[in-house]
Amino acid sequence: MQNPMRKAHILLPAEHVAYDKWAVVACDQFTSQPDYWRSVEEIVGDAPSTLRLTLPEIWLGQAEARVPQIHAAMERYLRDGVLKEAVDGFVLVERTTASGVRPGLVAALDLEAYDFAAGSRTPIRATEGTVPSRVPPRAAIRRGAALELPHVMMLVDDKVNALVEPLWAKRDSFRKLYDVDLMMDGGHLAGWAVEGEDADSALRACDRLMEACDGLLFAVGDGNHSLAAARQCWLERRETLTEEQRRDDPARFALVEIVNLNCPAMQFEPIHRVLFNVDSLEFYRELRMAMRAHAFEDRPGSDLKLIEKSTELSFAFHEHPLPFLQGFLDQYLVRHPETSIDYIHGEEAVRALVGENPRSMGFLLRPFDKAELFGSIRRWGALPRKTFSMGEATEKRYYMEARSIRRDS
Repeated sequence: MQNPMRKAHILLPAEHVAYDKWAVVACDQFTSQPDYWRSVEEIVGDAPSTLRLTLPEIWLGQAEARVPQIHAAMERYLRDGVLKEAVDGFVLVERTTASGVRPGLVAALDLEAYDFAAGSRTPIRATEGTVPSRVPPRAAIRRGAALELPHVMMLVDDKVNALVEPLWAKRDSFRKLYDVDLMMDGGHLAGWAVEGEDADSALRACDRLMEACDGLLFAVGDGNHSLAAARQCWLERRETLTEEQRRDDPARFALVEIVNLNCPAMQFEPIHRVLFNVDSLEFYRELRMAMRAHAFEDRPGSDLKLIEKSTELSFAFHEHPLPFLQGFLDQYLVRHPETSIDYIHGEEAVRALVGENPRSMGFLLRPFDKAELFGSIRRWGALPRKTFSMGEATEKRYYMEARSIRRDS
């Protein structure tokens, strides 16, 4: 297998751009909290910002109108010099949050080495199942886009700290690119250019990890749907190209941030669920029937909590409850089309939504152990969708770097 990591021509905002307004959190966060995004709008105002280049999922229903605006903003930013080519290689990033300091490496990955299908054996694999409705809007953005802006965080199980950590240890010798406090409690972000021999050294380190990875080099931590959309768009474009064109076409690659799974600041948090417009009595009746059918004991514990405005129930499971719960919720939603679901980061956000929305119900799950991740993927394939979150919502990747994905540029 060939190493899928590549150097990239990476774009960053020009000197006159306010970086603290440019960088906004990943589009798949705060999906049921419009107040968050209204605050972001107020902060950004008319300034150049990645808010104009991405589609927060809270606005997925407006994708048809917003996608052309996103494409136009990309063209305008390129024409007006908002973005400039800043790096030929990689960007070393340092993110500081409440969980600690998290180094990462922004690099291009070959989409030919990635497949999100169940049972995939490619070097790059999905960690979780996809939510089908969330891929087409991402694909629509990328299909006509001049740029990609990554919020994908790619995990590598690098127990010997061979790839990212050696670069981070010598970060003071690299050219500083940015150093900024992030909006909306996002913490701090700094970046350095990794070029020349240092970039080549990183590629060699990745070669060695590839040789020892037992077939699985990278696993998608965050941004699963955006990477799935990039793969889908590449497969469509590949059919229009010659063999020679396919080798270096910009659309064949996707910009991501590579993070070591073993970094102490890489904390796995559960992704909770909230149902809206649900009949709680009917729901409890069907849930208990399903639990009995699966021989689960209805006993108190801390694996799963079901909360309403004035009621809370706790359950114990002999294994992680999510495979059972997600399967049950999927079937329940088919039987009850009037009910909808959202996937929420943070217990406080779940409790707030339940308190604000009549006929709603929250599901709080215990964390998934990150040490089990790569072994579980090798053995079982992708986990149930939205199994875990790498940190709280405010700790997700903020958009900063960009890359051209047009052949004519």
